[in-house]
Amino acid sequence: MIGVDDMVHAGLKGIIAAESEISLVDGEKGQLVYRGEWAATLSKEKSFEEVVYFLWNRTLPDKKLLEEFSTRLIEARHLKPYQKEILAQLPENMDMMSVIRTVISSMADKDTTFPSTQQQGIRIVGLVPTIIAYRYRSLHGDPIVEPDASLSHVANFLYMLKGNVPAENHVRALSAYFILTMEHGLNASTFAARVIASTESDLVSAITGAIGAMKGPLHGGAPTGVIDLLDEIKRDGSADHVLRRKLENKEKLMGFGHRIYKTRDPRASALSDITSEFYDDEEFKLAHEVENKAVELLKELKPGRNLYANVEYYAAAILRSIELPTELFTPTFTAARCAGWIAHVFEQNENNSIIRPSSTYTGDIPAD
Repeated sequence: MIGVDDMVHAGLKGIIAAESEISLVDGEKGQLVYRGEWAATLSKEKSFEEVVYFLWNRTLPDKKLLEEFSTRLIEARHLKPYQKEILAQLPENMDMMSVIRTVISSMADKDTTFPSTQQQGIRIVGLVPTIIAYRYRSLHGDPIVEPDASLSHVANFLYMLKGNVPAENHVRALSAYFILTMEHGLNASTFAARVIASTESDLVSAITGAIGAMKGPLHGGAPTGVIDLLDEIKRDGSADHVLRRKLENKEKLMGFGHRIYKTRDPRASALSDITSEFYDDEEFKLAHEVENKAVELLKELKPGRNLYANVEYYAAAILRSIELPTELFTPTFTAARCAGWIAHVFEQNENNSIIRPSSTYTGDIPAD
């Protein structure tokens, strides 16, 4: 019989496994904090490069430090010849997450040691968008677009993917998405990275493991349900008609509600504020109109449930607007989350203790 001290917590739910200064995720209050700063504020006022530096160094960079950090990220964008050869040899039917994992795992060398260094982190963050763009264009027979050192991290990703300099509103919206999804507490992939790092393994191994966790649909699944909902409303021409029918049929509204946040997802609020400035963009305008109607109907038909749009909802709107293929949604999420994984590996390295939970044996006991 299992006693109180032996209580099993499936999936480690409710178990505190680490102390961290990196982020606070408060679902009851709808708060997301990065190192003492509101993540929403950072997404509106700072660049992706600034926030990565902040997560890794506990302070925002001054102009000189930002220039130096950004330059190092720019230099890390280029694939090495052996990495291009790996990409060329991978099967065409290999999914993008497996491609990213394979190329990142190839980055380990004799200098990739414990504890991890910021230069190792920069090499990973800088390269993931290039892997995605290079692989995608190769598979579609499009000419490879080399990195542009004059563009920011996020703008360069879109440029390498699309082949032209992206619109300013697309860069701003996607940059905010990158900032708001780069870190979110001890989620499954972050925990995987910390477990690996706790064995005094290297950063490449930890990030490779995190990518493997992110690949699972229960964690990094693409917001295709939201895309389908918005497309259906676009075809029908009436958000009220589609949403009301779904709610009356007791169907779930994709992109509304969150297993952690019991009020509006602060990441969705920030993305809503930013995209509201671009109402000339048809996709952003549709997303706002649908959200307003959905919240109105949810209050009418499901009173007391407090269901609001989550980050997945606005992620779908942004990724639709920049015409990102659905197959690249989770890889793009991964390109953002790498920064958070690396921050946690650094923190694990600073005060390390191997993560080794126990299990309760439920099998048979041999007879005497």
